[in-house]
Order: sequence, then structure tokens, then C-alpha cells
Amino acid sequence: MTTNNAGFLEKFFKLKEHKTNISTEVLAGFTTFMTMAYILIVNPLTLKDAGMDFGAVFTATVISAMFATLIMALYANLPFALAPGMGLNAFFAYTVVITMGYSWQMALTAVFCEGLIFIALTFFGIREAIVDCIPLNIKKAISVGIGLFIAFIGLFNSGIVVKGVADAVPVSLGHVVSNPAAIVAILGIVITGILLALDVKGAIFLGIIASTIIALPLGVTSFPDKLMSMPAAPTFWAFDFSQVFTPGFATVLLTFLFVDLFDTIGTLVGVATKSGMLDEKGKVPNVNKALLADAIGTTFGAMLGTSTVTTYVESAAGVAQGGRTGLTSLVVAGLFFVALFLSPLFLMIPAAATAPALIIVGLFMMSPIQEIDLHDFTEAIPCFLTIIMMPLTYSIAEGIVFGITSYALLKLLTGRGKEVPIFTYIVAILFVIKTIVS
Repeated sequence: MTTNNAGFLEKFFKLKEHKTNISTEVLAGFTTFMTMAYILIVNPLTLKDAGMDFGAVFTATVISAMFATLIMALYANLPFALAPGMGLNAFFAYTVVITMGYSWQMALTAVFCEGLIFIALTFFGIREAIVDCIPLNIKKAISVGIGLFIAFIGLFNSGIVVKGVADAVPVSLGHVVSNPAAIVAILGIVITGILLALDVKGAIFLGIIASTIIALPLGVTSFPDKLMSMPAAPTFWAFDFSQVFTPGFATVLLTFLFVDLFDTIGTLVGVATKSGMLDEKGKVPNVNKALLADAIGTTFGAMLGTSTVTTYVESAAGVAQGGRTGLTSLVVAGLFFVALFLSPLFLMIPAAATAPALIIVGLFMMSPIQEIDLHDFTEAIPCFLTIIMMPLTYSIAEGIVFGITSYALLKLLTGRGKEVPIFTYIVAILFVIKTIVS
């Protein structure tokens, strides 16, 4: 990289102001991409079950992720990556299409309408107001809850933790000795831990690479027969507006809206809190721009033929590696572009190899718990519910629901209602209504 280019990047992304540098941001970008690259194969497989073409969805997944992440990089200057979201794609395929019996074209229409609504809500500052109404201690708890959540994802995806064999035991320890994926993950945790203890730069990224190498002889993954592949054409504008004004469509749309809204808010708040990016008022910098990237990404993704695009919790891995600006996101977007043509190379990275990164980053996300006042029970109980409900419900959104609702209720019933902003009460009431209706 020439001096002029380096100087441009320094100035454009304000690297010195954010106490970072180009090499750190690039490494953070690689780390984030590696931990979320699984979506390249999982999203097309999921939407294929809804009757969509695998190749078309793969292309739509990559392009929508690249486009939305570019907006996050160049417009919001934040180190967050976006892609079609897990959970939301499962709701799309298995609930809306397979269970409720709607066509995938109708489901895409709901996603498209969701994106347009989010653009409007963001334009009028409503989504930013929701972010700002979250109490500071709850914001800290969101970071901790996300830490437990992504650690659980890593443990489960690697087979270290599995579904319980009996109804009385929801989860249990997997057969770690006989399961090659679990062995890869455990060795990866050890290697990453050693690198971190020795203060080796890029420890998390190197841990992913080392784990992938270990996975090869154990048969957890295999080297691809070819490195390059030409992408298929995406499905464009495959919408069905015939049922837009039906009760069923409204139910689907509201579910997409709720889950995406609070998953995105939770990720932005949690990761920003852990990285020390909140300002003196406890606000996420450029949050409205970040939310707009999410909204435009969802709208654009639906036009190309994929489910809701959202901010990825795996961005925490890049932030833990030192990413602080949009340069991290720019690198992620660039890697998505490369993946469009080198998909076999990236798809060889197994979940077991990224699990150690998620588990270790889960530890990093725990530190804000030290700043929560655990002696004030009107603060401590809502924070605890926020933290514990995220991994147990497998949902960032549900953790926020329990946290804010219990916060407003406890403050009100203990005579401290004036401590709670009116908009927080409004959000809490909407949460209660949503829970009753659903």
C-alpha cells in the first residue's frame, strides 16, 4: 500500500482518533469475516428448503451482505458486518413457507416491506430513539448476554454441547472424545488461549486458521477440488403483493420487524459497549447511520431474493481483535466480493474452527458486568434477566424484552418511576402487547 493510500484511509476512517491503525483494522476484518462465513452455505441451504434455488440464494446472500456492509463502512464508519440473519431465515423458510403455507415469493414481499418500514422509521429517528431509551445498565447487560449467547452458539455448533437426550435435560455435554468436530474446537480454544496469553497479535484469527488446519486430517473438513466458481444469477424482484393487506401477511411482517429491530439494536449496543465506543451519554455513535445500513440492506436483499439482512453478532470477534472503524467493515465487504468467486475456499472453514473464536470472544464480552450495580435490585434483576434470557431463548431480542419490561415495572412499583424516561415505558408496554398477542 502506498503512502498516499495509507494517508487517505487514515483520514477517511479517522483511525488515529479511534486509536487504531490499518493493520489492526484489516486483521479485524478478516477475523469477523471468518467467524460469519458460515452464512454463505447455511443461508442458501435454509432457503432451499423453502423452494428457492440454492445458487441464486448464494449470490443474493453474498451481494446483499457486501452491499450492506459497504454502507456500514463508508457511511456509518463502524466496524460491524451485515448479512442475511440466522433465525430470521429459519422463520422465513420453516414457519412462513413450510408451516403457514405461504409462497416464498410472499415471504420475500414481507421482507421487502419490512425494509421499507425500517427505512422510514430510521429516517424519522424512531429506531434511534429506541436505542437511546435503553438504560445504561441494560446496555451493559446486553453486552454480557451477547457474550453468553455467542459462546453458546460456538459450543453447540462444534458439538461440545448437544441437545439433551431426555425432555428433562434440554442440553448436555456431547461426546467430545469421539466427536472430531468437538476435538477441533477444544484444541482451537487451547491454541487461541495460548496465543492470547502470549499477547500474539491476531490471536483469534490465527486460532481460526490453526483450527481449520487441524480439521483437515480429522475429516471435519476437506480441501476443495477447485478454488474458483462462477456465481449464479440472483432471483430479482420475485414479489407477490396479492396478500399484503391480509391478517396473515401482517403477522409475518410484524414478526420480521420485531426480531430484526431488536436483534440489530442489541448487537449494536452490546458490541459498542464492550469496545468502549459509547459516548459520554451512553449513546452508540452514528447509530442512525448504522440502522439505515441495516434497513437498506434488508430492502436490497429482498429485491435480490434473500431473507432479512441484519447486523451480525459475530462482529464482536473483529472488535475483540481491535477493529474500531469502518475500515474493518470495508475489509469484510471486500472478502464477501472475493467469496463470490472463491466460495469453495471459504466454505471449507468448518463451524468447529470458528467455535473457539466465538467462545473466547464470549469471555471478552463479559467484562461490562463489573460496571453493573448488583446491589440495586431495580437495576440488577433486569440486567440479570437480559443476560440469562439471551442464551436460554436463543434470541437477543427476547433478552431485551425481559430486561426493559422488568426494568420499567420494578422502577414503577418501587416508587422510582421518575427514573425511567417516558419512551422506555412506551417500549415496555409494546413488548407486553407483543407477548400477549403472540
